[in-house]
Amino acid sequence: MSARTGVVLVLGSLLVSAGLRAEPTPSTALLVLAKSDNTLAIVDPSTLKVVARVPVGPDPHEVIATADGRFAYVSNYGGGAYHTLAVVDLVEQKALPPVDLGALRGPHGLMFVGGKVWFTAEGAKVIGSYDPATKKVDLVLGTGQNRTHMIFVFEDLKRIITSNVSSATMTIIEQSLATGRGPGPGGPMGHARADWDETVVPVGRGAEGFDVSADGKEIWAANAQDGTVSIVDVAAKKVTQTLDADVRGANRLKFTLDGKLVLVSTLGGPDLTIIDAATRQQTKRVKIGHGAAGILMQPDGSRAYVACSPDGYVAIVDLKSLEVTGHIDAGKEPDGLAWAVRR
Repeated sequence: MSARTGVVLVLGSLLVSAGLRAEPTPSTALLVLAKSDNTLAIVDPSTLKVVARVPVGPDPHEVIATADGRFAYVSNYGGGAYHTLAVVDLVEQKALPPVDLGALRGPHGLMFVGGKVWFTAEGAKVIGSYDPATKKVDLVLGTGQNRTHMIFVFEDLKRIITSNVSSATMTIIEQSLATGRGPGPGGPMGHARADWDETVVPVGRGAEGFDVSADGKEIWAANAQDGTVSIVDVAAKKVTQTLDADVRGANRLKFTLDGKLVLVSTLGGPDLTIIDAATRQQTKRVKIGHGAAGILMQPDGSRAYVACSPDGYVAIVDLKSLEVTGHIDAGKEPDGLAWAVRR
């Protein structure tokens, strides 16, 4: 071994031991879960290259980043076998101690709103919120529905939507003020307290992936077993239209940021279905692989990222041409996707 080679090896060892990284996390990072690898890939969207892979525990399904872009939370699902949220320091690119949810088993859907991590827990038929500041679960609400799977939380924290796959329903949860006795036995009446009202809306069989329109007035839910899309009026709390979209095996549904198009992925076929939100008509079917799961829009609205789980890559779809323009090799069986924007 030459002296020069020896110096390079020693310097490399020192860099590794010091925990230094050749490629830091970009200020805007694409996060991709690889379910079979049990890893979170941190991707630089400008180069489409993976800059780091971080272990995130068993069967990771969904990922969300905190508002400051410094941390990510991952649901360890296992169909109800697991009860943890993995935590990743995105700046240091390392795993932190997970959040133990105890009896709230099967966490899946995630959102970060109002400084808290909102999650579903299928095994307990509940939703909940975890406060990173106090490191405690500070709210649990039961749905009474089977496989409460995905979640959407409105920014004002007064309305929450869930999809309940096996019950073929959507739950609309709304905050209200109730009047009752004050604290303590026989306390004074008239004490106002926050309460929650739940409305269960029947939709199609296998309702899983859904999204809320930008104006907050409609919920679009993809029904995997029926191959249809149910459109729910939020104010009326009922289905107003069912689209025969031919999306059997549907996994996720997302609006584009301008609200004009709706993208539906399916694990049961090679196409990404694109629907015109105004006309309710199919615009195009884009060949992306052998099936797909997670969908995420680029913050500037120009591209969509679609996790093609059977193929082991994330397809990049140009939202003007509606064509696949590239792929990201982010690990085996990619699924959940999210953005982390450093603030």
